[in-house]
Amino acid sequence: MADKPRARGLYFSLRGLVATGIELLETRLELLSTEVQEEKARLLSLFLYAIGALILLAVGLIFLAVFFAVLLWETDRLLALGICAVLFLGVGALALTMALRLARAQPQFLAASLAELAQDRAALKRRE
Repeated sequence: MADKPRARGLYFSLRGLVATGIELLETRLELLSTEVQEEKARLLSLFLYAIGALILLAVGLIFLAVFFAVLLWETDRLLALGICAVLFLGVGALALTMALRLARAQPQFLAASLAELAQDRAALKRRE
């Protein structure tokens, strides 16, 4: 009779261990999913800034070319073309700077998941 409660206790302990393991795995997968979504959003913003920079720099260069073409023409139109060229080149340079900053400041992919797994491993080693 003494074996029956022990066997039942072992069964419930194993069942609890499996349930805890599944919950831990579920939590880690949710964290992984969140990190993948954050990385996807960061890459999308990087792409949009880069495309914006390229478009604005191209338009700025076109205005600059028109500016130099009209340079010998009349002075009234030069100011407008010059302002447009400077505006587009300035905004394009700003967008390019933002894209480069985002590209350089990339965090380690799945850093939070790796840190949590390292904490789990350390906690398991302490229990041994």
